[in-house]
Amino acid sequence: MKRSSCEIFLRPETNELRFLPEGPYATPDGRLSWVAIQHGAEAQFGSLNLFTPSSGVSQSITMPGRPGFAFPTNVPGVFICGVEHSLGLIDTGTGDWTEFATDIDSAVTNTIINDGMIYDGNLIFGCKDLEFATPKAGLYLWRTTDRQLIQLKDDQVCSNGKAVIKQGDNLLFYDIDSPLKTITVSDLDISTGRIGPAQVVLDLTSEEVFPDGMILTPDHRSLIVAMYNPNDADFGEARQYGLTDGQLEAVWECPGAPQVTCPQLLQTDSGIKLVLTTAIEHLPPERLALQPNAGCLFIGDTDFDSIGDQPAFSTAGLA
Repeated sequence: MKRSSCEIFLRPETNELRFLPEGPYATPDGRLSWVAIQHGAEAQFGSLNLFTPSSGVSQSITMPGRPGFAFPTNVPGVFICGVEHSLGLIDTGTGDWTEFATDIDSAVTNTIINDGMIYDGNLIFGCKDLEFATPKAGLYLWRTTDRQLIQLKDDQVCSNGKAVIKQGDNLLFYDIDSPLKTITVSDLDISTGRIGPAQVVLDLTSEEVFPDGMILTPDHRSLIVAMYNPNDADFGEARQYGLTDGQLEAVWECPGAPQVTCPQLLQTDSGIKLVLTTAIEHLPPERLALQPNAGCLFIGDTDFDSIGDQPAFSTAGLA
């Protein structure tokens, strides 16, 4: 098992941007996007952020609510985002926001859209209970072929990391509902909009950490999982687990930042790196003093030869 330490890649300028960074993603133009889900404990809005590693320049676009995810599209400068209870397109040049699906999770109260992913042109995303307590939030499929929003589940507490693997004619859907401290796998049928029963493939209930964001390794043989540790610790972790046996294969440490939220791979001049977001939420000043790098984006070495699955979303039929 390989263990390595990451370095600070970006220290956001304000505590608002450091409060809850998530969802890093490599953009086609060589930048890194990420969302600041909300700009403080009482804030009702967040931002989409773009970082250019070559110049160190950052851009922050205020969103009309709290974004759970954002992905680049085939239109330069336009991102698809899940914000509060809507899916929409944000033009990062003008700030224009255009919704195309609304009233998501409207059958329940006190939930908002959280983590998501793109698979084969479709969106798969979930919601979270803002009290982090009740299994009432939805898991959804936006099926691009017929532009239909389909609810797959209605029992999520805090829907987070997701991954899909094609196995023969079947799709295996790996999912994290963070408070349950497990990673599950289900059969997924996009054509019928159905998901099968979930089976636990990784059980972390004996640990103090919560699994959060998650990605596949480029070879689809392992999962890289961000570990959110709500306690004071010297470092936070992202862990790589093998899919066949659940064995721990690698650990990346984030010094001074225990609350690791999401992983992503990034092409750099010195090879493929792992980027990790961390957060300062739930940290009063006395605890933040013990976690001086909380809220930073970290970067670490990998042995991968590609950034894996990070497709742009097609706006055909939407824009």
